[in-house]
Amino acid sequence: MKVTFYGACQQVTGSCYLVEHGATKVLVDCGMIQGSHFTDPANFELFPFDVSTIDYVLVTHAHIDHSGRLPQLMRYGFRGQVIATAATLDFAELLLRDSAHIIAQDADRFHKAPLYTEAEVEQLTQHFQAVSYHQVKPVGDLVATFYDAGHILGSAFIQLASKDTSIVFSGDLGNPPVPLLPVTEALPPTDYLVMESTYGNQTHEDTRERKLLLASAIYETVTLGGVLLIPAFALERTQEILYELNSLVEHNDIPKLPIFIDSPLAIHATQLYRQHQHLFNNETKYIIASGDDVFRFPGLQLSETRDSSKQINHVPAPKIIIAGSGMMQGGRIRFHLKRYLSDFRNQVLIVGYQVAGSLGRQLLQQVKRVTIDGEDVVVKAKIRAIGGYSAHADQPKLLHWLTANQPPRRHIWLTHGEVAQATALQTVIQQRCSVAATIPHYGQVVTLSLS
Repeated sequence: MKVTFYGACQQVTGSCYLVEHGATKVLVDCGMIQGSHFTDPANFELFPFDVSTIDYVLVTHAHIDHSGRLPQLMRYGFRGQVIATAATLDFAELLLRDSAHIIAQDADRFHKAPLYTEAEVEQLTQHFQAVSYHQVKPVGDLVATFYDAGHILGSAFIQLASKDTSIVFSGDLGNPPVPLLPVTEALPPTDYLVMESTYGNQTHEDTRERKLLLASAIYETVTLGGVLLIPAFALERTQEILYELNSLVEHNDIPKLPIFIDSPLAIHATQLYRQHQHLFNNETKYIIASGDDVFRFPGLQLSETRDSSKQINHVPAPKIIIAGSGMMQGGRIRFHLKRYLSDFRNQVLIVGYQVAGSLGRQLLQQVKRVTIDGEDVVVKAKIRAIGGYSAHADQPKLLHWLTANQPPRRHIWLTHGEVAQATALQTVIQQRCSVAATIPHYGQVVTLSLS
């Protein structure tokens, strides 16, 4: 078996790995590289392999940095199967259609051809094939098994095995315990592992503090008479925040104030969550069975149209606005930032990873001015972050997942992390485990020896 690293090497985004065994060619993920623009120029580069020869694409989960270039495959001759859990395929279709719309706008703005079109997204969906967790799925000369990664609904880490050897691709691992999702499943016995390192040198707040920190930010905003902006990824982060707000509102743990979801994508994703409730953790299933709608509560208003979004500006503070996109690279959050960043009474609460070069990363670095859509904006609002709401495991949880059972027998490759994060995780793995861990470079080819 041979593996070539074509993405997420010494950076967080752009997941893509080519696995070859016998006559079979399998791609694990095909993600977009995210940076200073939604359609970063790197995404326009030709694939470094013959797309028409790929038999299968296995998708760990629907986030754009793992699925965002899938429609491009159709343009270059891919006609194989795209395999993932049913929830991942539903969410991927939703996100990719939304991305195609943003890409079309970018193409008009920069006077260039679009990265892909909605027609190519439609063509791609005809190749979707759903699998269940633990189902042993033949993929040519290999077999694939999907396990619950606990990262977002439907997310998986994937084991590919031949008769002689096996490798696991972690995708993104969850940060349990979290609202809605079961805990990440245990790592099965394996020879090799490709493992994420997004938070490889960090420790999140205790998960029990997340709700307290959220409530604290709300109280502070109310006291100042300001606006709390929560840039949230439409998939998972928005639903988790809704779950927490539902509890806070129903238990009278925060003052009454209007709360807006200003994201058509997040609204549609929440509807899909309702269709996949069987994947929720037992606590959430119990709450729903008792008659509580965990995504709906007094004071919540959904802004799906542009007109309803504009009307939010006329609602007096204090108020909470949850809007996409999570890294603030596009979406309606940018309009709210332009309006509210320059007022000290307001806050921006960051609840997800911010890639280098993004507007979100700039705000995290406490810059005093930012440029949004060509407009210079002074930053006076308070910028806060709650790492505990991250959907990614931190270093302690990555190590626990790696060592709770027998670690991989032969080798670990650390991807999906900036160099400092990956290096820190590499160091601690080699201190605690009797297995080598390395950080691959783009295009690196490794041959997996027999067990």
